[in-house]
Amino acid sequence: MREYELYRNQLSIRCQWTGGEVTLQHAKHGATVAVFLRAATTVLAGVLLAHAASAFAACPDQARTEAMAEAWEKAEPIRGLPADLAMSEAVCMRDELVKALQRRLGRVIGYKAGLTSRAVQQRFGYDQPVRGVLLAGMLRPETRDSLPASFGARPVVEADLLVEVKDESINEARNHLDVLKALSKVIPFIELPDLTIAEGEPVTGPIIAAINVGARRGVFGLHPVPVEATQAFADRLAGMRVVVTDADGKTLSDSPGTAILGHPLNAVLWLIDDLRRSGIRLKAGDVLSLGTFSPPLPARAATSLTVRYTGLPGDPEVAVRFR
Repeated sequence: MREYELYRNQLSIRCQWTGGEVTLQHAKHGATVAVFLRAATTVLAGVLLAHAASAFAACPDQARTEAMAEAWEKAEPIRGLPADLAMSEAVCMRDELVKALQRRLGRVIGYKAGLTSRAVQQRFGYDQPVRGVLLAGMLRPETRDSLPASFGARPVVEADLLVEVKDESINEARNHLDVLKALSKVIPFIELPDLTIAEGEPVTGPIIAAINVGARRGVFGLHPVPVEATQAFADRLAGMRVVVTDADGKTLSDSPGTAILGHPLNAVLWLIDDLRRSGIRLKAGDVLSLGTFSPPLPARAATSLTVRYTGLPGDPEVAVRFR
């Protein structure tokens, strides 16, 4: 048996070569890959090991992850992320950041889709959505209590929508009706994301993924809409108007349900597919944030915003107040 130690970005991969089998052990994450060879030669093993090592996503060092988590907790802007950050590196960075934040914010309760409109994708030069993780301490029900307007380093307000997973059949969903059969509720939701990246720093699709798609806080409505697994309900989701008004009743944004990837349920299908590629399956009770219907709006002290979903049963709404 021969043993090799390979390094990439301060992470090591221990490789064991025993005749016709190569075993790779990721020193940090414990992932093991066994590769069987028909022709066992030392030269071929060395080439294979080098390529296999590069297949492990590069991650930031622990110090950078901790610095990002500390900046998040202090609501301070993040600096120094490279403009050429690869998505594989960004995903690993996001996962490490989420692990650090779980110490304060608790368990994973769901996922969010970002960059779900063509205009936003064009703004950041990235032609597909990105995924973030929702933790228990991020979401709160609507109350009459106010929130600080300066809740983040670069705080904004967005009209969003949550759906709750009913059962694991959602992981096999292939169309809108499949999705509706596996959902229990549609929930009014105002997301309070934080771009976190300092002014003047590069902001790309991978960088947005690395900062967990700006997930920080959110307020959900107290009157969810029960899902109906019908084409008529799917049509109502597409045909609704999502209207944002201020404390004086002035309309700040008025968007169709199709503002998210052409249909809100397309965001669910995208999340299912993206999670599947990472080996993650949704389960009953998970919540999914589908993306923003409105442009990012400023959070201003001593005011409030209300989001109404005109066209859904009961025209539900949710409001947030700032101090």
